[in-house]
Amino acid sequence: MAVEVARPPTRTGSPAIARRPRPVWPRVRHFLSFGAPGVLVYVCFVLAPIAVSVGYSLTNYNPFGPKTRFVGLSNYKDLFTDSEFLTSLKVTTILTLIVVIVPNVLGLGVALLLDRRGRLYVALRSVFFTPVVLSSVVVSIVWTRLLADDGLVDQALRGMGVAHPPGWLSDPSYALYSVGAILSWQMLGFCVVVYLAGLQGIPQELHEAAEIDGAGPIERFRKITWPLLAPALTINTIVMLITGFKAFDHIQVITNGGPGTGTTATIAFNVLQTGFNANRQGYASAMAIVMLIIVAIASAVALRILQKREVSL
Repeated sequence: MAVEVARPPTRTGSPAIARRPRPVWPRVRHFLSFGAPGVLVYVCFVLAPIAVSVGYSLTNYNPFGPKTRFVGLSNYKDLFTDSEFLTSLKVTTILTLIVVIVPNVLGLGVALLLDRRGRLYVALRSVFFTPVVLSSVVVSIVWTRLLADDGLVDQALRGMGVAHPPGWLSDPSYALYSVGAILSWQMLGFCVVVYLAGLQGIPQELHEAAEIDGAGPIERFRKITWPLLAPALTINTIVMLITGFKAFDHIQVITNGGPGTGTTATIAFNVLQTGFNANRQGYASAMAIVMLIIVAIASAVALRILQKREVSL
């Protein structure tokens, strides 16, 4: 005789169990303990100076001039009819393109050569990274001596039979590209290290499988290495972009904005000259805000394009 087992009645449409809200104070206390110091530093040293600069840019502030008064967007309107500012914008754009392209291309090549085991390659990595940690002023002084008209570079060229070597820093046709080369040389090691980290993160099995399938070195680089280096390319491009736009130390020490008038004067250089030499701090603040907007837009566009490439891979 079968015995029927009683089943518990099913509850349909039972109201959801109400959950008690989590107390807010522990979360606030947790934020104040760990997040607030960092936020406070960011607000004091990043957001507050930007806000002050925006305020100054809307005035004719000059600590040694007439009484400060509100001028609205007048400084911004004057910028785009100021030939000196437009020239500095062109100079900054050219310098940034050099600093973005040259270290990335050469850094990738050097990283491919150093992506091997052995003490020699470890030592060479340190050699290439050394300029990155050197002071920009030290690097600038050394290269100023090397590229002077009587420096080692021109002496070597004369020894090779070049009667009239170019004036690397005294000729307006070469000065900007010479500064770009110096800045690229200093930042080359950064790109090398980032690309090396990306190369060492690629599984070796992928290369071995492609080699078994008959792919040559170029094909393996094009199909495996280069696509998987997309995150490294993103980091290097954004960092070099910002480095090029904010270049000041090298310009100040090597050429002081010359030779001539504004040949190598970047926006950052003009901001300091206008604000502290000409004491037009309201106008210089407007310049700095425009530079900040340009850098932010250029970085955001580059980041979006490069990250989209990463996702598509």
